[in-house]
Amino acid sequence: MITERGMFMFIEERHQAILKMLEERGSISTSIIQKEFGVSYDSAKRDLRLLEEKGLLKRTHGGAIPMRQVALGRPPQATVRDIAQVKPNYLAIAKRAVGLIQDNDVIFVSSATVGLFMARNLPADLHVRVATNSIVLAEELRCKPNVKVILLGGEMDERGNCYEGFALEMLKRLRFDKCFLTSACISAEFGLSIQHSSAIPFWNAVIDASKKAIGLYPTEKIGFDSVISICPAERLDAIITDWNASEETLAGFEEKGIHVVVCDEEEGGVEEL
Repeated sequence: MITERGMFMFIEERHQAILKMLEERGSISTSIIQKEFGVSYDSAKRDLRLLEEKGLLKRTHGGAIPMRQVALGRPPQATVRDIAQVKPNYLAIAKRAVGLIQDNDVIFVSSATVGLFMARNLPADLHVRVATNSIVLAEELRCKPNVKVILLGGEMDERGNCYEGFALEMLKRLRFDKCFLTSACISAEFGLSIQHSSAIPFWNAVIDASKKAIGLYPTEKIGFDSVISICPAERLDAIITDWNASEETLAGFEEKGIHVVVCDEEEGGVEEL
């Protein structure tokens, strides 16, 4: 027989184990908690609710993700060599974004991991002109005969991206049918946010030059705030996110008139080359 104290200790131990699994996996589902700990669906949901109330995680549709902190450092820019290590939700978002591109579109693609996935998954029969401020994306695209590349130049940072001076001047002379962009974080209240202020004019210029602005935000970035706001969330026409995004978080964007697209888990299975 389990005493009240014994049951309390068991719950505390289970919560610690859930947090450890969350740290190792990057996300956890209620079904995994049920399977690993032999508890009911309602108990698994209650565990996540209690941990969220303590500020130890953030619940999502069907599970939870770690609670991010303000000013979390950026991961290294993925390259073609290590792209296979990227999570399936990034790939799913990129594929859904590519599906919005029409033949002969002029687009801007963000200098980020999800943007590199977009570049790698552009269909060979889709003729498009792509502008980017990333030498990594430009290198990926330059050998595709159906793609014309506009590289926004100037002084590069350590990640191979250009944000100031010449890049801004080039943006003033360009117009895009669509821009696909991301940032460190996004929330309905604080908008698109980053760690450093130097890129703020660049990203606002990209949005100004675009007929439609589409944000690409995996669960790890959505519903959180970084240090500095780029612009309000409603400057985006749409946001593409993944299956783990919190329904409450997404409702905040929809209330601001932003179209929210949620990818299915099946979309992130296999990378297309």
